[in-house]
Amino acid sequence: MRRRRVASHLRSFRRGYHTTDPAHMPESHRRHLEWTPSRIIRWAEKTGPSTTELVRGVMELRPHPEQGYRACLGIMRLGNRFGAERLEAASKRALHIHAFSFHSVHSILKTGLDRQPLPTSSPSTPGRRHENLRGASYYQ
Repeated sequence: MRRRRVASHLRSFRRGYHTTDPAHMPESHRRHLEWTPSRIIRWAEKTGPSTTELVRGVMELRPHPEQGYRACLGIMRLGNRFGAERLEAASKRALHIHAFSFHSVHSILKTGLDRQPLPTSSPSTPGRRHENLRGASYYQ
């Protein structure tokens, strides 16, 4: 392969735009081209509404949805290992605590938190009483 031309194509002068020909990509990368956000979301819908919302959130929080594919596919694989019902419960808990990552969902399942009831208030619920909170009247 030394000093032999492997491929030839026109140069792109668009800044930040890649012109990779899929035929020149490794097989594992080409398989990712088959995935789209809507396909991943449809797959998550088979598990339940919380899983669907979680997967949608994972992709929306990234600059490009494709950057969330691996996390989403990992989350969906957790359903094979722990079951769809537990994955749905873990997704609901992850949404509750705003944890949009594979590692958070995996941790919830591994520790059995998906089997525990959700707290009645969100961690960021306004109005929670705490000795360090002064309230609006303090600033009047």
